[in-house]
Amino acid sequence: MPSTVASHSHRNTTKVTHKPFKARKATKGALKELSKGKVQGTSGTRKTPHQQLMSKFDRKNQARQKQQSKHKEHLKETSIFVGRDGAPRIIAVIPLCEDGDAAGAVRQLSGSLDLEVEVPAEGIVRTDVTRFKQKIQYIVLRRDLASCMDACRVADYVVFILSPEQEVDELGELIVRSVESQGLSTLLTVVQGLDKIEPAKRRTQITGSLKSYITHFHPDQEKVHNLDSRQECSNLMRSLCTTTPKGVRWREERSWMLVEDVQWPEEDTQNVVLTGIVRGKGLKADRLVQVGDWGDFQVDRITAAPLPTAKRVAIEGTMIEEDFEKILEEPSAEQDDLAELAPDEIVMDDADAAVSVAASDKRGVLLDDHHYFSDDETHLPLMPKRLPKGTSSYQAAWYLGDMSDSGSDMEDVDEQGDMSMESPALPQDGIEGFAPREPTEIAPSEYPQSEMFLDPAPDDEAEALAAFRARKGDEAEEDREFPDEIELHPHVLARERLARYRGLKSLRSSHWEEDEDRAHEPEDWRKLLQVPDYKSSRSQVTREALVGGVAPGTRIHVHVRSVPLSIRNSYNPSRPITLFSLLRHEHKQTVLNFSITLNSDYPVPIRSKQEMILQVGPRRFVINPIFSAGGNSQNNVYKFDRFLHPGQSAVATFIGPLTWGSVPALFFKRPSHDGVTDAKVPLELVATGTALPPSSARVIAKRIILTGHPYKIHKKLVTVRYMFFNREDVEWFKALQLWTKRGRSGFIKESLGTHGYFKATFDGKINPQDAVGVSLYKRVWPRNSRPWKPFQDEDLGGNEVRELEMADAGVDSRTVV
Repeated sequence: MPSTVASHSHRNTTKVTHKPFKARKATKGALKELSKGKVQGTSGTRKTPHQQLMSKFDRKNQARQKQQSKHKEHLKETSIFVGRDGAPRIIAVIPLCEDGDAAGAVRQLSGSLDLEVEVPAEGIVRTDVTRFKQKIQYIVLRRDLASCMDACRVADYVVFILSPEQEVDELGELIVRSVESQGLSTLLTVVQGLDKIEPAKRRTQITGSLKSYITHFHPDQEKVHNLDSRQECSNLMRSLCTTTPKGVRWREERSWMLVEDVQWPEEDTQNVVLTGIVRGKGLKADRLVQVGDWGDFQVDRITAAPLPTAKRVAIEGTMIEEDFEKILEEPSAEQDDLAELAPDEIVMDDADAAVSVAASDKRGVLLDDHHYFSDDETHLPLMPKRLPKGTSSYQAAWYLGDMSDSGSDMEDVDEQGDMSMESPALPQDGIEGFAPREPTEIAPSEYPQSEMFLDPAPDDEAEALAAFRARKGDEAEEDREFPDEIELHPHVLARERLARYRGLKSLRSSHWEEDEDRAHEPEDWRKLLQVPDYKSSRSQVTREALVGGVAPGTRIHVHVRSVPLSIRNSYNPSRPITLFSLLRHEHKQTVLNFSITLNSDYPVPIRSKQEMILQVGPRRFVINPIFSAGGNSQNNVYKFDRFLHPGQSAVATFIGPLTWGSVPALFFKRPSHDGVTDAKVPLELVATGTALPPSSARVIAKRIILTGHPYKIHKKLVTVRYMFFNREDVEWFKALQLWTKRGRSGFIKESLGTHGYFKATFDGKINPQDAVGVSLYKRVWPRNSRPWKPFQDEDLGGNEVRELEMADAGVDSRTVV
């Protein structure tokens, strides 16, 4: 081996690193540079409780306090189910498949605890579970949409029954979506008939497939229980008897009851007696009650209805009969009435006070709040005065007319002020959507040489117009591609056909003159309920429901006034009937607004004013809503939408009874039965939404766009045709601002000939392929709703539906004739 030679290392520098200076005390500059801007805390202790270091005893004490508080909350939530007279736990059993048997499922659940219960095919079953000291009330249901939704509305637990052999059909999926959208308490899923599947190794695969299906709608489902297993049924019963139901938020703000029995009188003057157990908040006799789809009624009195027990039966012979008529609550003088509108004597009729320009004096279209080109020129802006610099507004009032002094100490004062533009918008929305002005050229302005304009021949013009408008297609598709655009017939006078329309400089900020709409508003518009401060009013009404009334958990008889005996013919004891106490003012009519979102699996656009069935809370209505844009506008004006396209959200507006709070809403349509939809489905769930604050001051403006074709272009001067078809219409709409789809803006300069051609000047050069448009608006009024009564034949004929949808004929359709 070669000898190891020590390698030589040569340093390429003579610098030597010395030890740093160690000093006990440093200068202020050194300390400042060392801290790098950090500031030390004034005290060494942590400030917040979360930052404080607690001892082991304090941590154990804090954990014990949290445990005790949670236990108190649990006892408070479940106290209504405790005791000999405690309320039963309501369980709705719903089969989702055709071979599902709800009655058989109830027998299997009860049999797992050795309980013998007589279960009907459909109806309410009450049983006592002595093992867990609880009472259970089953609602056995068939595959009926309305019954399932009514039962789940008051149920503490919902049990879905799946089949291992059949898939969930369209009706079953509709029930799942509807029950989930209206508000769902604790959900449990079971499978029935799994032991019939052979070979046995397929059962695990089927259970996993069913779990995957139900978690698509409810991801919190951890297990699909097998009803054929006695052990799993017993565990499921334990869960039903011991767990705390989640509840539904909008339901817990009201008092509600599942009606167990109905006693019908022999005469109309007598009261109908409804028996059940109070849930939610305390039930008050002063408030109106909503009974199923029957309607709203007044309460005559509330009496006790205790269940007979062995001790009560033994003493029953010695008890006085007045115990059975023990009055718990009677209405006072402040009981709510059934009036939906305000009385005539309190409605302030100020129609005579409205100041407007007479029809004979109007020479032009209404733009914002002025009729331009009329004899009254008070709307014109004041001419700026030439005033000495530093002149106050008080001194400026003493200068009359124009001053002849042209000294340098004079300044121009504009008394109208400037308008500030905010967020960008589309060109058809107004001045915010216009493109910026092009820079002024240094060269002098050039105008085309004046030449005589000759009207084209009528035949040639008709052929050219037909070729220009040769775009036909589906109306909904045209609304998506060319929103709000209409085409006038050459023989229709635009100033007469569009007399109710006006112009707006800006859809977002221009003032809407409401005096012009007084002649067209609905008859009872001034009698509707007005809610100026929604938040404070809602909190006041909600606080009223917290105090007083019959305590929850009490079994009572509710004596209801003036129930039509005609309902008795349609009453089915096997179908669930619910009673909800309405909050104050919830029976009065107002302008309701609901956010609406079209379902993703419903690809067809919905036309505004189309008939729909709305369920909000415990009530259902037949409505013809009008759609408008959402958001907040500073002038409270929102654009009307003719169609609600898939994937879009809007605000649905109609007139109906008030609903306090953010209550979920479901929008249904009657099926068309055109072969695409299953004939067994009674209704189609097309959209969901939420209740918004009501407001009658919300202006819904329907916009129409008249478009023209640039016939000749010379720099910024353009000759436009096909927008109007006579000279008088051009003069009438001359005050409106023109715009192009590329953001240019301009005004009508002069009319040409007698066929509606005109010259217009723009703020920049326009493209020959661009289209010139003008926007016009009119207010659209919401329509009244009516209660949905399934026991009555309310189907509208085809002609009536067509009349409702096409009430605004003319400008509603694509071509105005």
